[in-house]
Amino acid sequence: MAFSLQDTDSLKTAVRQIISVIGDNPDREGLTDTPKRVAKAYAEMFAGYSQEPEDILTTRFIDGSCQEMVILKDIEFTSFCEHHMLPFFGKIHIAYLPNKSVVGISKLARLVDCFAKRLQIQERMTTQIVEAIIAILKPHGAMAVCEAQHLCITSRGIKKAEAKMITSAVRGSFEDINTRTEFLNLIKGHHA
Repeated sequence: MAFSLQDTDSLKTAVRQIISVIGDNPDREGLTDTPKRVAKAYAEMFAGYSQEPEDILTTRFIDGSCQEMVILKDIEFTSFCEHHMLPFFGKIHIAYLPNKSVVGISKLARLVDCFAKRLQIQERMTTQIVEAIIAILKPHGAMAVCEAQHLCITSRGIKKAEAKMITSAVRGSFEDINTRTEFLNLIKGHHA
């Protein structure tokens, strides 16, 4: 069940408790509205739980469809690590080889948000995006490359501020090294 602004009382209580446990006063002026603000922020940041990929990838076009690679690159996202509930953020690049139809391009960006706006790990998110494209659009193949910085590694623990994680998921025709290489060259800005 998705979290909504209509069901925030337990979250507000939990935020008040966290404020107290970390040693501050939830009733002081700067914090009195914090539980309400956190509930509103969570409704936005975790909106992916109320979305389904099937509902997002609905706008498809047969007219104008092609048999060539379709790429949407530099899709910015922010997600939250399920291990520490700290943000990770970056860019993801998606490609697919259409099979009789293409999807509205903004739908690929919305698909990223659908999975990013949940408690996640980057590896799973990258795979979920590609598997949704394969399952719903039924293209000849799909691939995604995701590069992100994780606050759980940059701001705590090992504290490596410049560390970035890169993940990829490859299905169908992108398992061919030539197709995969073409995609990787195109997202780097080089043309094959």
